[in-house]
Amino acid sequence: MSAVSVQTDVLVVGAGAMGSGIAQVAALAGHRVFLADTSAEAVEKGCATIAASLREQVSKGRLDAARAEFTIARIHGIDKLADARTATLAIEAIVERLDVKRALFFELESILPEQAILASNTSSLSITALTAGLSRPERVVGMHFFNPAPRMKLVEVVSGLATDADVADTVFATAVAWGKVAVHVVSSPGFIVNRVARPFYAEAQRVLAERAAKPATLDAAMRDCCGFPMGPFELMDFIGHDVNFAVTRSVFDACFGDRRYEPSLFQQELVAAGRLGRKSGRGVYDYRAGAVPPRPEDESPREGAERVRLHGAEPSLCALADRLGAVAVVERMGGAASRESIEIEGAHLVPCDGRTATRRAAEEDCPNLIVFDLCLDYASTPRLVIAPADQCASAALECVVGTLQRAGLAVSLIDDVAGLIGLRTVAMIINEAAGLVQAGVATAHDVDKAMRYGTNYPRGPLAWADELGVARVVAALDRLNEHYREERYRCAPLLRRKAIGGRKFHE
Repeated sequence: MSAVSVQTDVLVVGAGAMGSGIAQVAALAGHRVFLADTSAEAVEKGCATIAASLREQVSKGRLDAARAEFTIARIHGIDKLADARTATLAIEAIVERLDVKRALFFELESILPEQAILASNTSSLSITALTAGLSRPERVVGMHFFNPAPRMKLVEVVSGLATDADVADTVFATAVAWGKVAVHVVSSPGFIVNRVARPFYAEAQRVLAERAAKPATLDAAMRDCCGFPMGPFELMDFIGHDVNFAVTRSVFDACFGDRRYEPSLFQQELVAAGRLGRKSGRGVYDYRAGAVPPRPEDESPREGAERVRLHGAEPSLCALADRLGAVAVVERMGGAASRESIEIEGAHLVPCDGRTATRRAAEEDCPNLIVFDLCLDYASTPRLVIAPADQCASAALECVVGTLQRAGLAVSLIDDVAGLIGLRTVAMIINEAAGLVQAGVATAHDVDKAMRYGTNYPRGPLAWADELGVARVVAALDRLNEHYREERYRCAPLLRRKAIGGRKFHE
């Protein structure tokens, strides 16, 4: 596998934010770059944006001034595609329309050398469909950068049905030579990142639709407890609801209406109202001047217990008990526990398993039962999300809240929804990742790498499954499926097979 030589001329078509970013990456790697667009003004603006970006890096001490100027000099804005006839790698970053992209590739085939690679930066369109009717479909490949291209590390190298393996390997090696982290993926709706990320948005909107908590509380839970860099609602506001909703609809339609990708009426309403997020001044949150920043609804201070009991040796319970031990006497009960829990004044605090607390309290004959949500690290989490059973006495709940607060935890109380927010979201992300591996879209290693570098997830989904225990993830999905009785929560066969066989994805 070898990358294209730095002597290779690169053509980038589309001088917007993404195209100019790709041009900057290629030029920094030493290539002569031609930047084209439908208007001279767009090309001029794109070149100016690149120059300003590089000079800003110089001012911050991140780039040598001479290298920046050499890079700027290597970028040539052109009026017509024929001016780039020496290019042997062309990357399109134009409007996300199949007919427009396909027409461009037909034109490029007639202009560029026979050995030229035609790459598409599409985030969701089929690479196979883009090649239809071309005389050299084997030369077409996806080269999906993430915005902003100079900063984001991931590139998805997408092979269509006709893509030559050597072409995909060359583009992969080229991305790596340009300082990127590359993954191979077979063309399918959403590729890796946009497909696996759908539950991150969808489950939060589902919990919101059930009125279990407000967006700021759900965002805080996913950031503070599960380690995601942004919560789902603030991330949708950042991306733009028009863009996020369009991707969801694209995946939903391409998968023949599979309910796992069902768009949200809530987000549809935001788009219809023009509340697109940060770029429009309002989305889920208000970004206008003078607006009050959103805050999670933390529980007000309560009185806590001075003595608690630990039943069992479940890791999350042990980690929480260790933290409680700094402010209370922890009595560690010996022997096997019929119910693994932290007992606080007769209330039982238990890890979420996908069931509602109310159902679990009834099935276990334990009215004062409170479930807590998934955390990346219970030993250091600053927040804990809990939900009491409907049967739980208010005095018991208040004592549990106060005891957790004494240990330094912010406590978010949400309504009793199946799977809470962290467990259900992570389980669904894992489920989607396992489905892609089973379908041969990508390897487990590449799926995890893509989600770590393309979205900054705290864990690769399948590594997270190995850490949690695949059987626990399957059990949570099965309970969600039983609760909702929808195909949305069906377990991927590969995930279930791993659980039955006691196998990990990475071993």
